[in-house]
Amino acid sequence: MSTVRQEHIEAKDELSNESAKPSLHPIVKPLSISGLKKHFSVDVSTAHADILLLTCCLISGLVDSTIYNAFGTFVSMQTGNTIFLGLGGSTSHSTLKPYGWSKSFLSITSFCLGCFCFSLTSRLLTPRRRSTLTASFLLQSLIIFVTASIIQGGVVNGSLNTIVQDINWRQLLPIALLSFQSAGQIVGSRVLGLAEVPTVVLTTMLHDISTDPALLGPLRQNMKRNRRVLAFAGILLGAVAGGFIAEGTRRMQIPLWIAGGLKLCVASAWIVWPEQKVCAV
Repeated sequence: MSTVRQEHIEAKDELSNESAKPSLHPIVKPLSISGLKKHFSVDVSTAHADILLLTCCLISGLVDSTIYNAFGTFVSMQTGNTIFLGLGGSTSHSTLKPYGWSKSFLSITSFCLGCFCFSLTSRLLTPRRRSTLTASFLLQSLIIFVTASIIQGGVVNGSLNTIVQDINWRQLLPIALLSFQSAGQIVGSRVLGLAEVPTVVLTTMLHDISTDPALLGPLRQNMKRNRRVLAFAGILLGAVAGGFIAEGTRRMQIPLWIAGGLKLCVASAWIVWPEQKVCAV
């Protein structure tokens, strides 16, 4: 009798163990298209979004230092390009870089065109929508990757110090592309309501830092000052890094690949960024 009872208990334990084992065919929740649409159709939160814009400051410094080293012009800082353009039309540079003004003019024109296109598209697609911001920064990273590929493939000379007496008109292609994409950053800063981190401008930012009445105030009581200081540091750090990388490799595409990778990280961050919470009335 005890033997039968023992067998009954063992059988019961065996059944319990079998039920506790993980299923060989786990239930996988199917991907919901409507869920994805809803995820990308919401507005993102602007809380801590300055972190992504500060990353863009680093990218600006990295790209601008590289392009200036190679072509003698900027693709983000249009103040310098305006001066170069003015000098090209008012003084003789026949023995130095007679066509340098054309690079600056193209950079300014491409930047303004980029501002118009990114701003118009942003308004049409809803500025702070997750899909809009993701697409914008994804396009910017793609443009940087395309530019790096053009240089990597030898279409444009990627060596540093290619400023010669005569201009290689192929140089205008990377200048135009990079200037156009850099406009997307400042449009993004305006959309997010973080004008104190324009990512491509320094002069106004330095003024605002220097004249801030609460310049020496506690860290947590002056976030705009904190962002401006970090933005300046980011651009400076990016410029230093771009100089070291370019000088070490003697090729300009390496910093561009890095910049494109960083911009892709920013675009990816928008995909998982928290959505804006709607306050109940």
